[in-house]
Amino acid sequence: MRVKRGFKARHRRQKVLKLAKGFRGGRSKLYRTAAGTLDRALRYAYRDRKARKRDFRALWITRINAAVRSNNLSYSKFMHGLKQANVALDRKVLAELAISDPAGFGQIVKLASSQA
Repeated sequence: MRVKRGFKARHRRQKVLKLAKGFRGGRSKLYRTAAGTLDRALRYAYRDRKARKRDFRALWITRINAAVRSNNLSYSKFMHGLKQANVALDRKVLAELAISDPAGFGQIVKLASSQA
């Protein structure tokens, strides 16, 4: 007796087409096209989840550097001074402080420059 695989094959294809919902044209309707497009999309999504973390860190460093230089200190000396002063603020928080509270950030810069 032969095995027809109807449910399993259909289920697998439906799973791919469900994930491809929102793609344009045949990419969301045709299994073969959708599968290739979805494979690429998932690879890009995986890669870019890692890249997003790098991009944000670079943005925060740029913002901190700009704010620190306006207080006559370099980024590396500022970060070294923070480490010496045992200030446990991460770059995300420091960048937010530099934008939203420049006076408070200036106090942190003074603390770091006295340690460096």
